[in-house]
Amino acid sequence: MPSRLAASACLAASMALVGSYVALSKPLAAAFPVLLLAWLRFGIAAVAMLPWLRKPAHEPSMPRSVRRLVFLESFLGNFLFSICMIYGVSMTSAVSAGVVMAAIPAAVAIASWLLLRERVTSRAWAAVACAVVGIGLLGIARPGHGAPGSSAQGNALWGHLLLFAAVLCEAAYAVIGKKLTGSLGPKRISALINLWGLVLATPFGLHLAAQFDFGAIDAGLWVLLVFYALAASIWTVWLWMTGLRAIPAAQAGVFSVLLPVSAALTGVLALGESMGALEVLALLIALAGVALATLPSRTVNDL
Repeated sequence: MPSRLAASACLAASMALVGSYVALSKPLAAAFPVLLLAWLRFGIAAVAMLPWLRKPAHEPSMPRSVRRLVFLESFLGNFLFSICMIYGVSMTSAVSAGVVMAAIPAAVAIASWLLLRERVTSRAWAAVACAVVGIGLLGIARPGHGAPGSSAQGNALWGHLLLFAAVLCEAAYAVIGKKLTGSLGPKRISALINLWGLVLATPFGLHLAAQFDFGAIDAGLWVLLVFYALAASIWTVWLWMTGLRAIPAAQAGVFSVLLPVSAALTGVLALGESMGALEVLALLIALAGVALATLPSRTVNDL
């Protein structure tokens, strides 16, 4: 069991990495078909995580209910999240992705209310309102703003909708993941859900790989692909599941503030995007929603 300080560091690093790879998936999506990119990601990570698949001696056999949860965790939070996120970022910008992804804590609160019958506070509903306003401002802003050379300006609305679908997938991932940490270790969870992602993506990947010119991809993109695969499938999952072992899910949500900040900063600093006034306002409102949804009541008075 990690110490509280170590667990907090794991959660913070996980969310910062998620934000960075969400942004850096944009140049990868421009070079690879999305489903081929997902297949390559799962395949690279599967090779790296082979030792993690072995069941530890102290771990009991998985009952059918846990196996179902592992599949759902992968299908919703790994496979569908990747597809929706990559398509969404390819149609918009990393800055826009950061704003939309800031809705994750509010979505987790609603998912907990619907699936776990947990009480939703007035602050959580206010966070939902902030997320709606923030995403709405992106629709008012010039489509594709901040994405130089983008050919997807007319698809910005679809991009935002796909990013929001990724948010819903991530909310399911958070709720299911908390249940899995009581039965399986972080490494085995990471390896199993990635393996399922590889199985789901393989039919599409094999079809697309047969007609793709891999020789046209330069070395820099291959390095970026390896980083994306390791960050998305191994490092972020292991860090998050490790942190959840010592910190309740509700408190862990505080660290999700780093996701939109990291995505926006990566878009500006690494991809050359810019932020207009409406995008800045949308990000600030979205971050306010994260604070409302996740900070303890003693820090932010309940509305």
